[in-house]
Amino acid sequence: MAPFSIHGIGVSNGIAIGRAHLISNALLEVVQYDIEIKNIPLEVKRFEDAIAAVRVELNKIKSQLPSDSPKELSAFIDTHLMILNDKSLSSLPKSIIENEKCNAEWAIKKQMDSVVNQFDQIEDQYLRERKQDVIQVVERVIKILLGHSNQIAAKNKEKLTILVAHDISPADALHFKNHKYAAFVTDGGGVTSHTAILSRSLNIPSIVALQNARTLIRDNDLIIVDGSQGVVIVNPTLEIQKYYKSLQDSWSDEQEKLQRIKTKKSITKDGALIHLFANIEVPNDIISVNVSGATGIGLFRTEFLFMNRQDMPDEEEQFQAYKRVAEAMGKRPVTIRTLDSGADKQTALNNKKISPNPALGLRAIRLCLSEPKIFMIQLRAILRASQFGNIKILFPMLSSISELRQTKLLLERTKASLRKDKIKFNEKILIGGMIEIPAAAISADIFAQELDFLSIGTNDLIQYALAIDRTDDAVSHLYNPLHPAVLKLIALTIKSAHKYKKSIAICGEMAGEPKLTKLLIGMGVEQLSMHPSHILSVKQQVLNSSIKNIKPSVLRLLNLNEVDKIETLLKKINQSS
Repeated sequence: MAPFSIHGIGVSNGIAIGRAHLISNALLEVVQYDIEIKNIPLEVKRFEDAIAAVRVELNKIKSQLPSDSPKELSAFIDTHLMILNDKSLSSLPKSIIENEKCNAEWAIKKQMDSVVNQFDQIEDQYLRERKQDVIQVVERVIKILLGHSNQIAAKNKEKLTILVAHDISPADALHFKNHKYAAFVTDGGGVTSHTAILSRSLNIPSIVALQNARTLIRDNDLIIVDGSQGVVIVNPTLEIQKYYKSLQDSWSDEQEKLQRIKTKKSITKDGALIHLFANIEVPNDIISVNVSGATGIGLFRTEFLFMNRQDMPDEEEQFQAYKRVAEAMGKRPVTIRTLDSGADKQTALNNKKISPNPALGLRAIRLCLSEPKIFMIQLRAILRASQFGNIKILFPMLSSISELRQTKLLLERTKASLRKDKIKFNEKILIGGMIEIPAAAISADIFAQELDFLSIGTNDLIQYALAIDRTDDAVSHLYNPLHPAVLKLIALTIKSAHKYKKSIAICGEMAGEPKLTKLLIGMGVEQLSMHPSHILSVKQQVLNSSIKNIKPSVLRLLNLNEVDKIETLLKKINQSS
């Protein structure tokens, strides 16, 4: 068969070459057939037994999680258990069996279609993608009903097998470490799906949203997965294999070379120190922070302590989490962002009301100000932990100075409550604000006067400035950090911070993109905070840079108004030192 390629969304970088292993999609095998009236109780019992079997199966997987598994994996399984136990899936199909006199497989699939249709009506991308959890749970039930195993194939010791599936559940993905799969590709999924999150945490090259991979790829086909480009090549020629093997080797060599600069200080050729910090989501992430050589934590996304649970973490639970990170980092700074819930990061706090437009609704600091008791619980926990390390507080998505002053007032009230309780905390704790919407960037001058430091959240800043949902396939190609309007907003924020001698950081995806490093430090950024895996690549760019030499070109770039011209000049900047 002649080679061909399939294009999707690359969610985890790297290159894998191996044989395809197709995971069956039980949903495609479901057919409807009639059940005699006398056999309906037996059919209902068969359905109940399948539900019970899946419940046992999920609990078993959870109990057998390796000690070094990402914390999110357990939470994902808990989510699937909650879905399984929901009446819409565990009870309503029994009524369908009785009323329509149909088989259990058809009944639960019909109910699943109804639930999924409700998800499809939701505007928010993240919430829409949660329908995949429902589909994955139902598929596990149907596999039991059809007599199929939910277990993935036997171990592959040679790391040459690539999983191809319609979608991969978090529970199935748990087997990746033990089975040593080289990569996986799926028909469905998106950049915020569980599959994408897990692939990055497991460091496996992965591509999602391929649409027809399971149809076009046959079991045992030789395939190449290029996670960086989002391309799957099926049945490649020897010449293509040779080319990608050389890319694979180069990638591995480059990663090894980067380890040599791990202990080097991130200083430019002309002596400017650029602080390279790590972004974390849960306390366990400090392991990867230390491995990366990061000099601090620039963003602790505390909302992940609140996600995938029905209750809210109390003050003590939060305190222990923040304390653990602070103690582990010692004198190195730990910037803790207060709850940034809403839009794509749903918590129990958001379940009360679904906003018609979550990205523009009650989220982040707005949500916290509307729930002052919950907000002050978090502030108390952070302040209590502040005596155990170098903690700073970061407030997300500020839009006005009045909003900031309300926030500072609640902080002062929290400090007063701790003093009353005779609980120690750092009285001089530094506070900063996220500049991630155009209004804040334009007003950065005012914010810089009232805060100790500023941090630019480029992900949201780009989306709000360009009115683009980067998770939407239809418009994602328009999402461009080099848009002149975006660069002007960033430059304006940096200028304001420098004017009032306040530190300025970037903690969005731009910070971890090596091709943007010289541009950002040439603009005057002093701190870059990113996923730990990106730190060494960015450090390499810093070490090969001279701000004095690149600054004139950067200033010329900022005066350009066409993306094509900006990209051309940026290439020249990256080639210089």
